[in-house]
Formats: sequence, C-alpha cells, structure tokens
Amino acid sequence: MVITPNLENLQYKEIRGVKYFELFAEKVEREILPGVWIKAWGYNGSIPGPTIQVYPGDYVNIRVYNNLPEATSVHWHGLDVPNDMDGVPDIEPSPKIIPGSYFDYKFQIFNPPGTHMYHTHHITHKQQMMGLEGGLIILDPYASITDRDYFIMLQEFELVGMPMGVVMPGSYDINPMSHDFNFFTMNGRCFPYTTSLAVGYQEKIKVRLANAMMDAHPIHIHGHQFDVVASDGNSIANCGIMKKNTINVASGETWDIEFIANNPGIWPFHCHIPHHMSNNMTEPSGGMLTTIIYI
Repeated sequence: MVITPNLENLQYKEIRGVKYFELFAEKVEREILPGVWIKAWGYNGSIPGPTIQVYPGDYVNIRVYNNLPEATSVHWHGLDVPNDMDGVPDIEPSPKIIPGSYFDYKFQIFNPPGTHMYHTHHITHKQQMMGLEGGLIILDPYASITDRDYFIMLQEFELVGMPMGVVMPGSYDINPMSHDFNFFTMNGRCFPYTTSLAVGYQEKIKVRLANAMMDAHPIHIHGHQFDVVASDGNSIANCGIMKKNTINVASGETWDIEFIANNPGIWPFHCHIPHHMSNNMTEPSGGMLTTIIYI
C-alpha cells in the first residue's frame, strides 16, 4: 500500500463486488504548524482529503456528501470515467451536489496503475484554492518490489491577517483568490511540522508527487539521483526514463520518481523556489520541505 504521511487512507466497504467509499466535503480546520490553523475546505476532516486506493478493474461507488454552504462536485482527475461521472457540472451532464445532499459517483477503474487526484470542479477558482482535493492511487498488484511507497500532495495558501515576517499562533481564514501565498505545504503541513520520509539503506523508494493548485513546484532531492518513472498516472517506458534530481510539478500534474537509498544521512526534499521554502518569509527554513531520513 501507499503511505501518505499525515493523512489517512479512505476506507471502504465491499458489497457484491463494488467498493463503496464516502467523502464528506466540509469546512475543515487544519494545523499546518504547531498552533497555526487554517480555516479551509476539505474532505473527511482533512486537507488534503484522505487518499483513495483502488486496483485496475475495480467497480467503485464514491458517495460525496456536501456539507458546504454552496454547491460542489468532485472530478476524478486523469481517470477515464463516463461523461456524467466526471464532475464538471457547468459543462457536462454530471450534476451539482447541492448543500445538504449527496451524489453517488459510479464507475469502473479502466486506467492502468498510476497516481491520480480528485478535486472539486465547480466554482473551481475558489473551491479548489480552498483546499478541496486529495490523492487517488491505482495500485499495481504485479509491481516490482518497492520497499517504501510515499504520496505527497503540494498546496499553497495565503493566511489572512498574518503579518509578514512572523508566524503567530491562531486560527486564520485563507484567501482563495490570492496570488501572493505565504504558506506552502506537503500533505497539509509546513516544515518543520512535516513528517520525514523514512528509508532504509539500499531500499528502493518511490515518491508520488501531485499538484492540483496554482503554483508550479520544482521538487529537489539532496544526496541522490532519481528516475522519473511515471507522468500523470502513465508509466514511462524504460527507454524514456530520465535520471534527475529536480522535477517540476505543475498544476494538474502527477509524477512518480524512484531512487535507491544508498547515501545515509538526513537529506532535504523540497520545492526549490526560495519563497516556497519559508513560513511567511521567516527564518530559517520552512514551507514546502520535508526530509529523507535513514533509519
């Protein structure tokens, strides 16, 4: 199974060959740093939402309850689903989910194994930037051995009322219309509150990166080189695999990278944009950064 640090996997019940999931779109307060909370929108009490894990060929029923003050939807980003299940009600026959109601998204998983996302696709410029997104992983039952498999979703927020250059405890509204973000998160936390990615010496490590928000994030690893093995949920043929140490994760993209943990230590793994490695421009380091730590 894939590990999503600081987030839960969405549980399901299987009834007559169908996997039944439940998502609750709702107001959520998320602690991004000790004592610093954001008032955002998420799923099942978390930002990002819980990670959904399925297999190719699965039949799924994902019931989405709307506990928000306005209509919403869920789009299954990168999945080949029927038109009325795609979750873009302003364009498609997929319906809006009005407040206090629910909708059952029903489809079979036709895509091959890979990394995908789910997110709102109604009043997208507002709702998506309020935090309504999560990961959807199609697992490979025949995959070659990977010792550890991590998923990281990248997000950014402007906390309203936080004076620049300080980090003050409190509970803050976020401005979804902002282009001037001051906090940058991995799985809903800023460094040093992020959870390290534990590795063992000579282990094969996979990291899945996803971005559904606005800014692009060039993610860089220290002390290692990695292979870029998948893009947008699609495996890259051996002849096309690139060896890199930085991969730009633009809005709407997912990337899978793999490396061999062969250089013991505590290594940064972070967005390389300097602004994104800070908590509201404070010192020393923060933001979209975690560590690879050998155990």
